[in-house]
Amino acid sequence: METIEWHDFKRVEIRVGQVVSAEPFEEARMPAYVLQVDFGETIGTRKSSAQITANYRPEDLVGRLVVGVINFPPKQIGPLKSECLITGFKDENGGVVLCVPDEAVPLGARLL
Repeated sequence: METIEWHDFKRVEIRVGQVVSAEPFEEARMPAYVLQVDFGETIGTRKSSAQITANYRPEDLVGRLVVGVINFPPKQIGPLKSECLITGFKDENGGVVLCVPDEAVPLGARLL
């Protein structure tokens, strides 16, 4: 495992957002959803492609808090320009389980 310095970690903007819409990403090579995530007034809403179809349905995602990296450059994924990376962990079956706060926090709150 590579060791990093504190200043390296501080450069990564990891923020809390709320899913405002989730739709199947039909053009994706791997099953995925297109998420619109609200990161609060200062940051706004960002799009993301999320390969979380094994454990979530679109209708269950709307309103959920998620944790995302918001300062990666946009990434073109087929016809979608992904503007943030939604974080998660692989479960024992290889599906992704979202990384989420266990209590309500303000949208846009930064991971400390």
